[in-house]
Amino acid sequence: MSKVPTGIGQKNKILMLLPGYNCGICGYPRCDEFAGALIRNQTQLEKCRFLYQEIFQEDLAKLQEILKETKIIPEKEKIIGVMDGYEADIILKPLPGEGSCRETLYPFTREEIKAGEIIRYRPLGCPITHFAKVLEENHGLITVHLVGPCHRLDADMDFDYRDVGVCMVGGFEGTIEGELPRVGETVRFLPYHCMMQKVHSGVVVQLEGKRVIIEGIDLKVWAPPVKG
Repeated sequence: MSKVPTGIGQKNKILMLLPGYNCGICGYPRCDEFAGALIRNQTQLEKCRFLYQEIFQEDLAKLQEILKETKIIPEKEKIIGVMDGYEADIILKPLPGEGSCRETLYPFTREEIKAGEIIRYRPLGCPITHFAKVLEENHGLITVHLVGPCHRLDADMDFDYRDVGVCMVGGFEGTIEGELPRVGETVRFLPYHCMMQKVHSGVVVQLEGKRVIIEGIDLKVWAPPVKG
C-alpha cells in the first residue's frame, strides 16, 4: 500500500477542522485552498474569522497544535513585564496610523475637559505622570492619546497643558500582538507605550480582527512572576 505524502495528509487533517463554508473571506475561494496555503506558510489562521467563534474553539486549538507540529506556527515567545516580571498574554499596540493605544479615562476633577486639549494627569495606581491629547469627551469619560511622560517640565516643552490630577483608567483600545483572546476573557497585557513596561489586566469587551477594546483595567495581576 502506497503511503499518503505528509503534506497531503496534513492538508486533509487541516481541511477536516476548518468550518467548510467556502466563504472566501480568508482570501481563498475554497477551504481546501486555504488549508494548502496554511501548509505552505502563505497565510495565517486569523484570516478565517469563523474559527474564532465560540463553536469552533476546539477545532481552532487542534489546528494550532497541527501547525506547531509541522513548524508552521513557531513556539510562542513569552512576553514579560520589566517592572514586576509578570507574564503577559498579549502586547497591545496602537491602531494603524496612531502613535499610542487609545485610553479611556475618568477624571476626578469637575472641570470641563474638551477635545483637542493637552492634559497632565496621573493614572490611579501608577506613579508616573502622563501627558495626553484629548480625542473626545462623552458624559465625563474622555478618550486620549498619550503624548508623554515628559521628564523635564521646563521651558523646553513645546505645548501648553492643563493639570487635571488623578484619573482612573477605564479602558484601552488598540491592536493585538500575540494570540487572539475571546470576548469576555480576562487578559494580561502590556501596553506598547507603557514607560514602566508594567503588565496590566482587563476584560475583552470587543474584538474585530486584531482590534480590541479592553475594560475593567487593573494594575494588579493575580499571577506569580515568571522565574528566570
